[in-house]
Amino acid sequence: MDTEERHGAAESAPVRAVKGAAPASAVVRGRPVIPRQPLWVEEPALRRRMPDPVRKAAVRAVLILSLTVIQAMVAFLSTVTGSWLAFPMVLSGVASTVGATWSVLDVWVTRQVWNQRNGVVSMPSSSARQLRRERRRARRAARTEQRDGARIRRRSESRKLSRA
Repeated sequence: MDTEERHGAAESAPVRAVKGAAPASAVVRGRPVIPRQPLWVEEPALRRRMPDPVRKAAVRAVLILSLTVIQAMVAFLSTVTGSWLAFPMVLSGVASTVGATWSVLDVWVTRQVWNQRNGVVSMPSSSARQLRRERRRARRAARTEQRDGARIRRRSESRKLSRA
């Protein structure tokens, strides 16, 4: 079967077959219609998404590192060919290497600062964990009160209805 035949079969197929709802035994023009599969299946992420400031620093670091590698390659190739551009490129390559190192350190520092400010600390005696525990307890107490209040309201409403 060539491309035109396949497109012709797909165009004349019922709408439900295109959407993937047709049974596997559906037949159009004597040929079985295979339900379309989705292009991708969403799966839950294995790790949490990086915080925005850390992600920005990481993207910045990757861009600076890639430019540094390109610059190092140009410096190497111009040195091999004996070009006049070799010396300025080597000097700027050294400077960009320092900048790339700084950008990688910036990612690390930004991540540490974010963790400290937002309470993601892995020590058991962390004050952040204690705060989270207290917040959880408060939320649970609020939910319990809300449930009890709703239960009391339902009971009083049902009594009124049964008396009427």
